Amino acid sequence: MENDMPTTLTLKNIPDAVYDRLKLSAEAHRRSMNSEAIVCLEAALRLDKVAPAERLARARQLRAVLPKSKFRARDIDALKREGRP
Repeated sequence: MENDMPTTLTLKNIPDAVYDRLKLSAEAHRRSMNSEAIVCLEAALRLDKVAPAERLARARQLRAVLPKSKFRARDIDALKREGRP
């Protein structure tokens, strides 16, 4: 059963280096330490995380359907400037 109410979590014995990195990250993202910790936890525990092997298989599938011609760096740069996804 899922809890719809927010839960409080207290962390103890956080290494100084981890605390300092979290604080810097919170400041850089203009978030509170609490909000930054939640964002970091959500990112680390994402359920939709793709395994490296699956990501590689997807990339190979995409590569297989691309034209066999080579993409030149200037063509890629031009496409980026056009805002093409």
